[in-house]
Amino acid sequence: MKEVSIIGTVGVPANYGGFESLVENIIGYNSLDDIHYTVYCSAKSYPHRQSVYKNADLKYVPLDANGSQSILYDIISLIKATKKSDVVLILGVSGCCFLPIYRLFSKKRLIINIDGLEHRREKWGKYAKAFLKFSEKMAVKHADVVVADNKGIQDYVKKEYRTETELIAYGGDHVLCDITDVEEEILEKYGLKNISYSFSLCRIEPENNVHVILEAFKASGKKLFFVGNWNRSPYGKSLLEKYAKYGNIHLLSPIYDVKTLNVLRGHCSFYIHGHSAGGTNPSLVEAMFFGKPILAFDVIYNRETTEQKADYFSSAEMLETLLQKPYPTFKINAENMVEIAYKRYRWKVIAQQYEALYSHSGD
Repeated sequence: MKEVSIIGTVGVPANYGGFESLVENIIGYNSLDDIHYTVYCSAKSYPHRQSVYKNADLKYVPLDANGSQSILYDIISLIKATKKSDVVLILGVSGCCFLPIYRLFSKKRLIINIDGLEHRREKWGKYAKAFLKFSEKMAVKHADVVVADNKGIQDYVKKEYRTETELIAYGGDHVLCDITDVEEEILEKYGLKNISYSFSLCRIEPENNVHVILEAFKASGKKLFFVGNWNRSPYGKSLLEKYAKYGNIHLLSPIYDVKTLNVLRGHCSFYIHGHSAGGTNPSLVEAMFFGKPILAFDVIYNRETTEQKADYFSSAEMLETLLQKPYPTFKINAENMVEIAYKRYRWKVIAQQYEALYSHSGD
């Protein structure tokens, strides 16, 4: 039995976030019988704490997994995990500043998914960016295997650090479920019966180009349903105030119910994806399973995820132009998205790719 510990996430059961969904779906029935997982979770996020979930042991650290406590949370998780693991899978780099010290006393096999170049995100200040860049450098230097979730990230690591990485994306087929019992009710609730609309879903941050998408739909007059955390930041609040008055734009609060999201995604004309940072984005991968045309912001990560077969925009004007094109011209886009999704982004495949890295463990 190979003992694998996973650290760096809020934990499971997953509520929100790409890494949490990753853990949720590589443990359990997607996992081989000879691998036993232990997942380190934030006690602050789980008032009702299970000790076992999907055959994985759950261990709790009494700190927040995000924000100022995240570094200490990751370091404590790593130290605890070392005692009982053959392999430690680290998701994200914030605690990797500790690795030069860690390597003085442990040769455990470390597999590190470095996420989406956090130090480039606009939301961080100068010092936070410098710290995250240092942690990324330590992750690449001290990992036994570095995982990149997108070829854009893989190319960056090779150029920046002259280091090879394993390319493993995210799965998205966990979103597929039977919605027949609730479909009519949800369509009625959101007023979606017999209308054409586009759908978008993301954290409301500048790097996700929410303002670009909203401006395009304001100009086009086409219907848009946009789900996000509008009240979490000045950026989100300003957009809510500016665009909620337009009758064709519907700004919805976060929706966590998978069936509701499935109905919204499954009945839309277009899925609009504005992310410009990070690697393979989980919400984009999930959307590809619904076989709808995808209009994505034009960056290397989105082009790699969609194999250059979606349609792309880099301004509100370009998106508006796409929205005005005859809908049948997007038929091939839609067919390609679902074909790529089933070929590349199923969790069974992703779990096997991670499991292949666990061999040759250290002491």
